[in-house]
Amino acid sequence: MTVVFLHAFPLDERMWHEGAEAPRLYGLGRTMDDWADAVLEAHPGRLVLVGASMGGYAAMAAARRAPERLAGLLLVGSRPEADTRERYAKRAETIAIAHERGAEGVWDAMRELLFDENSNPEVVARARTLVLDRTEEELVTALEAIRDRPDSTGAYTALGDRALTVVGDGDPFVPVEDARRFDPDAVVFPECGHLASLERPAEFRLVLDEAVARWT
Repeated sequence: MTVVFLHAFPLDERMWHEGAEAPRLYGLGRTMDDWADAVLEAHPGRLVLVGASMGGYAAMAAARRAPERLAGLLLVGSRPEADTRERYAKRAETIAIAHERGAEGVWDAMRELLFDENSNPEVVARARTLVLDRTEEELVTALEAIRDRPDSTGAYTALGDRALTVVGDGDPFVPVEDARRFDPDAVVFPECGHLASLERPAEFRLVLDEAVARWT
């Protein structure tokens, strides 16, 4: 069994700990299903998928397409539902920023959503470095894949105790009440924003290790 880590937007696989089995999703196709198929093909056998934000959407696509392959699924600041009309419209705004100002513009637009004023400056600086490596094509393709993903709530529910969600209590993208609606057992990290694995690495690792131990 392999634990595979799927990264958030607009970061890349370097957001995870050194040595993690973590593919770069950009370039694997144009849709979440493309990405899921590429991950499943590259990592044969039983998997635990750990998906942060956008990576969670790719993990959910894998759960829809090959649920029998998943020993477990950990969503981190992510949700199984498709975009609402409001979120769909916000994607268009961010796509326009990516076209006009590239990675710097996307970072400027998202920085206060990813982190707050209490976030560790070293963590914020590291994230910024990863974001600024993105090309316009990577940003736009990823945003379109996020925007157009289908609903995966049924696939998440079907996993039963093989699925778990982690959120920060200050996550603006996946509020605690939303997380607990689709996962009553969701783990909530206090004083934490959207990127829980970066802001609370020790606590996150403990939750992950306990989950993997249950699933294997």
